[in-house]
Amino acid sequence: MKVHEVIISLASNENQEANLAKAREQLTQLMSEVHFTSAIWTEPVNTSRKKPYLNQLCWGTTTFGEGLLCEVLKETEKRLGRTRNEDGIVTIDLDLLQYDDQRHHLRDWGRDYVKNLLNEL
Repeated sequence: MKVHEVIISLASNENQEANLAKAREQLTQLMSEVHFTSAIWTEPVNTSRKKPYLNQLCWGTTTFGEGLLCEVLKETEKRLGRTRNEDGIVTIDLDLLQYDDQRHHLRDWGRDYVKNLLNEL
């Protein structure tokens, strides 16, 4: 089985520390060789969301294909309480930033917290 290197962004603006802890636990079970950066607070990019975010990056390896990994991340978000509502609450957001050499969520790569946290991986 081919092993893929991935970078995943974690973010929460509701019960942030507890939700990131739950997400780290889930990601540790999904992947091997998992490493997490420190977590840093950021102000919301979208001004309709009033609460600050706690952000973190995860580097890991997986045998999941890219599509399956994205599905599993979305299912993990749902299991941890994520809903697609308009009230600005983001219980947990798990975004696949990189799969092997393929970058995703290209706008996020320009954000200061991503640039800063990448140095920890």
